[in-house]
Amino acid sequence: METESEPYVRLATLRQLHRVVADLNTARSLADTLQTVVDGIVVGLGYELACVNLVRPDGDLVVAAFAGDPAAEALITGRVGSRASWERRLTMGECWDGLRFIPHTEGWVLLEDDVPQWHTDGPDPRFEDEWHPEDRLYAPMYASGGELLGVISVDRPRNGRRPGAWGREALQMYAFQAAIAISNARLRANMQRALVRLEREQQALRASEESFRQAFEYAPSGMAIAEMGGDQHGRLLRTNDALCRLLGRPASVLRRYSFSDLVHPEDIGTLLRTSAEGGRAELRLGRRDGTYVWVSLRNSVVADAADGPRFLLTHVEDIEERKRHELQLAHRASHDSLTGLPNSAELRARLSARLCRRPQSARASAIEALDAAFEAHDGHLVRGGADGGGEHAFRPDAAEGYPTTEGYPAADGCPGADRYTGADSYDFPGAPPAAADGPYDHHVHTVAPATDVDDGTKGLAVLFCDLDGFKSINDRFGHHTGDAVLIEVARRLTTGVRDGDTVARLGGDEFVVLADGLGAADAADLAVRLRNAIIPPIRVDGRAVRVGASFGIGWASCGMSADEVLRSADQRMYIEKRSRSKAHRRAG
Repeated sequence: METESEPYVRLATLRQLHRVVADLNTARSLADTLQTVVDGIVVGLGYELACVNLVRPDGDLVVAAFAGDPAAEALITGRVGSRASWERRLTMGECWDGLRFIPHTEGWVLLEDDVPQWHTDGPDPRFEDEWHPEDRLYAPMYASGGELLGVISVDRPRNGRRPGAWGREALQMYAFQAAIAISNARLRANMQRALVRLEREQQALRASEESFRQAFEYAPSGMAIAEMGGDQHGRLLRTNDALCRLLGRPASVLRRYSFSDLVHPEDIGTLLRTSAEGGRAELRLGRRDGTYVWVSLRNSVVADAADGPRFLLTHVEDIEERKRHELQLAHRASHDSLTGLPNSAELRARLSARLCRRPQSARASAIEALDAAFEAHDGHLVRGGADGGGEHAFRPDAAEGYPTTEGYPAADGCPGADRYTGADSYDFPGAPPAAADGPYDHHVHTVAPATDVDDGTKGLAVLFCDLDGFKSINDRFGHHTGDAVLIEVARRLTTGVRDGDTVARLGGDEFVVLADGLGAADAADLAVRLRNAIIPPIRVDGRAVRVGASFGIGWASCGMSADEVLRSADQRMYIEKRSRSKAHRRAG
């Protein structure tokens, strides 16, 4: 009976296919086209559920349209599956010409990948060709050049059976037509955007002269037009109201001046170095009351079609407020944006401020100090080694970008911020050369206490902390949970140290604590306290997660660089980590 009715089934399916394909060409936008594609599958091809997974510019596929079940549509629409997972699916199961069928006997391995999916409840099939609730059928859509546009997913055939040869061919033809419709919709959208952009450009061109006049006259920041070339080069020809208010001078008076007449004497070189076209400069201009205001100058050329460039258009922006905020920006540059702790650069700067190149045991004698001062007077001071040998190497690249220590409290024995930038008592990498009042003048050397016995020596302890079990939390629950854990760990570490100690985030799940004035036993006790503070569960979005911590204790000592100190603490941390079992590390 099925064979006898097959021609009628084919004819009815062709009619439905023709109808839904015709609907594809009536959609006005890409979103309408995608929704029409899935609606056509449900209405015309005999499936209860259908969705379109569209390829994004980054290569991943997003569920762009869904039809058949509002609950499932709300659940997965907009979710993204990786390109690698989709390519894996399109190579599994059975190849039905241009379709890919993955039976439930193979599809169970896909339950845990990142492709958005839904499952329908139902009994196990009783016949060989009966549809199983976990069967998967995909129809890839390709552009004319063979590029993957997306994948159509279908589920729950209305007859309860796997599609036969004719049903497969109908779905394959529909996917081919859907790919054409999607490509056309994208082309129409691009053409519409291009037409809109062209029309806007034409309107802007027709109104360019009026727009320039309006922009110049009513600009909130200063604007000026000056002569370019000749004896009157730089003379102001026209100024707007904003510039007149900024400088406190009327336009009639400003036309007597050029910018070189108004600039601060110390900034005249900056103005002269500023190129005419595309030139930028930050300098000070004089007001009528005799004060100066910081401005940013940006120059461009107003061209004349007949005689070439004739006028210089200068945009003058008041940056007085920005200058005041630069200190705040320096703080942001030296601190971790997630936890608010000092970052790696700031940690090294603070650590380097306590170190000099000469170890404490090689302190210069009075005679050596006089010799060194005499050599410095002649410009031949040699510094760097324990015996006075070795030329000081100043590296501007290492110092550039680091904030000074001005504003930070100096610990006991640590030089103040004024000596940090000017005294010769420091000789750490990245520090600029300074006037020599004598080798290591006023510098208190940092000494490392003995690690085997506590002899009462106090030093600068460097506690290197690495979180145990953090990666699994990040991988399992996502970066949002991982970030929340890092923030809470930073808070617990900060709470567990003294005022004046430094807690910094070195990067990833690594933290460093600088604690001055500790002995060996004190540093060990501090590491235990901080570890015990970290291991209690951390609640994130109603979920309790737990991390452990491994600590390595290093000691800062003059004669070492900041990197050497951190490397020593890092190595001790790994030794301590390997000495404990994995389960013990997670428990703290």
